[in-house]
This record gives sequence, structure tokens and C-alpha cells, in this order.
Amino acid sequence: MGKQAPSKELCNRRLEAELEQLKRLSGIGFELKVVWEPSTDRVLSGEVKNNSVFVYEVDEEKAVKTLRHEFLDYCISQAIQPYKDVSNMLIRVVNDDAYKRKERIVEALMKLLGADMK
Repeated sequence: MGKQAPSKELCNRRLEAELEQLKRLSGIGFELKVVWEPSTDRVLSGEVKNNSVFVYEVDEEKAVKTLRHEFLDYCISQAIQPYKDVSNMLIRVVNDDAYKRKERIVEALMKLLGADMK
């Protein structure tokens, strides 16, 4: 256990330095931080959540490659975010309109049923 702590600390420092270099070279992603949570139980090698790049690879070299991959994926995702935002707004508007239309139809049918019941 004593040997594992320095190795983990060194890998953490390497990943942090790698992320800082990626930020500096690209000029973007300054809000990101890296969190190394090595695990053999995970399906994913890494992911970005709430401005943190989580790296799950146990092997240091694979962890660095995963960090690079996740950083690039995050940067590209920033480019398409406006399209996702507009799509989500449009979906909300269409859903609201469909709900109002459905409610008008239900009310009209209720009136028809009420007329038959008299």
C-alpha cells in the first residue's frame, strides 16, 4: 500500500500537468479539472461531468490517452452545444403546443359527451 500512494500521486500530477498543457495549447477548456479515479469495474475509460474530466483507467499511459480523448470530446461538444440548446427549446415549444391542442380536443370531446348525456 505504501508504494501505491506515491504512484497515484505521480499519476495525478502527470494528468494535471497534461490537462494544463492541453488548455494552454488549445486556448480553451480552462474551466476543466481532472479527477483520476482508477477502477477496473468501470465500463467507461473516462467522462466529463460538471467541468471535471474523470479518468478511470488504472494504467498511467492509458489514463493520459483517456484524458486527451475526453478533453478533445469536450472541446468538440462545446461547438455543437448551441444546436442542442436550440433543439431542446424547439422541442419544448412543440410539446407545449401539442399539449394545448390535446387539451382543447379533450374539452371538445367532453362537451360532446355532455350533450349526449342530457
